[in-house]
Amino acid sequence: MSEVYLSCISLIVHCKCSNIFLICKLFFDFFVLLWQENRQADFKTVVYMKRREFLRDAAVGAAGMALAGCGQGIAGRAGKGPKAYKVGGEERMKLSFYPYELELRHVFTVASYSRKTTPGVQVTIDYDGFTGYGEASMPPYLGQTVESVTSFLAKVDLGQFTDPFMMEDILAYVDSLSPGDSAAKAAVDIALHDLVGKLLGQPWYRIWGLDPSKAPSTTFTIGIDTPEVVREKTLECAGRFNILKVKVGLDTDEEMIRTIRSVTGLPLAVDANQGWKDREKALDEIFWLKEQGVVMVEQPMARERLDDNAWLTEHSPLPVYADEAIQHLADLPSIKGAYSGINIKLMKCTGMREAWKMAAYARAEGMKVMLGCMTETSCAVSAAAQLSPIADFADLDGNLLISNDLFTGMTVEKGLITLPDRPGIGIIKK
Repeated sequence: MSEVYLSCISLIVHCKCSNIFLICKLFFDFFVLLWQENRQADFKTVVYMKRREFLRDAAVGAAGMALAGCGQGIAGRAGKGPKAYKVGGEERMKLSFYPYELELRHVFTVASYSRKTTPGVQVTIDYDGFTGYGEASMPPYLGQTVESVTSFLAKVDLGQFTDPFMMEDILAYVDSLSPGDSAAKAAVDIALHDLVGKLLGQPWYRIWGLDPSKAPSTTFTIGIDTPEVVREKTLECAGRFNILKVKVGLDTDEEMIRTIRSVTGLPLAVDANQGWKDREKALDEIFWLKEQGVVMVEQPMARERLDDNAWLTEHSPLPVYADEAIQHLADLPSIKGAYSGINIKLMKCTGMREAWKMAAYARAEGMKVMLGCMTETSCAVSAAAQLSPIADFADLDGNLLISNDLFTGMTVEKGLITLPDRPGIGIIKK
C-alpha cells in the first residue's frame, strides 16, 4: 500500500500540481501508513530510503513548477519574454535620426516670445530586432537648433558598445562629446532607455520601483493671449483637467487670471518665465494670486538674480519652483535655499538618467519635485512621465499642445497622468 501512496505523490509532483495541501496530506498519510507496515522492520532505514526518493522527485517537480510559473509570469506581464543576449556578440546598436517640426494647435506665447511651431529631431536606436525611440525638442530659449542637434548626433558612435545595458558608460560617453547639446543628448538617452526597457520587457516606472497609481494630475498650460482666446482655451480644457497652468510675467497678468476665473474655479499654477522685474511688486502679486486660487509659482525672476529669488521664496505664501535657473544635477547645490522646489525637464538636463538623479538629490535636500516638458510628441512626454509617481507637481502636456503627434503613450484620464503597462517608455508609433 505504501508503494501506491508514493507513486501517487511522485505522479502529482511530476505533473507540477500546485495544490500544496494535497501534497502535504499525501506526504503525512504516506508516513503513517509506512509506520504501520514497518513496525517490526528497521523503521529508520526504510523511512530514510523512501524519504530520499520522495525528496528527489519533489525537487525535480518543484523546479519544473517554478520554471513554468516564472515563464508564464514574465510572458503574462510583458507580452514577450526576455531574451538571453550575448555580451560582446556580433550585435551592435544603430543610431538613426531625422528632423521633425512640431505644429502647435494655438500660437504659444510666454513672457519673452511667441511661436506656432517647435523644431525637433526624432531618434531611433535599433538593436537585435528591437527599436528604442527618442526625441529632441528645441524651443528658442534653449539656444539649440535642428542643425546643432543633427551635427551632434552625427558624432555619436554607439557601434563601439556591444552591450546596451551598460547605460552609465554609454551615456557618459555621449555626454563627453560636448559641454552643451542637452536636447540632442536627451534624445539618445530616451531612445536608450526605451530600448533597454523593451529588452527587459518592463516599463521604466516598474524598473525604478515606482507605483503608477501615485502619478499626479498634470497641469494644462494656458499661454498669454487676448481675453477671447484665453477664455476659449480654458473652456476647451476645464472639464478634462484638475489644475491649469497660466503663463504670466507681463502687464496683463491680472487680466489673464480674471479671464480664466470667469470660466473656471480650478486650482491654478503660474509661470512667470523670469518675467517679473521688481521683487516687492512680485511679492504683492503672489499674495493676490493666492487669493485667486493659485497654488504655486514657477521661476518668478531672472535666474541670475539668485538673492532676489531667494528673498521672494522666503516671504512667499506659495511654493516657488526653479525652472530656467537649473538644468543639471550639478546646478542644484547653488540654488539650495533659494527655491522651494525644482522643475526637471528632460530637454534641459540631458534625459531620464540625469532626471532620476536630480529628483533623488532634491528629495534628499527637502526640496519639492516638479516634472515639466517642452512642446514634444508623446515620445519625450511619456519618457518624463515614467518618473511622475515621485513628483509633487507635473506639467506634462506638451503632446497635447501639438496637432501632429507621432506616437501613442501616456494619457490623461480625469486629469491624472495614466501610465501604460508597456515596456520601455510605453509608446507605440502611430
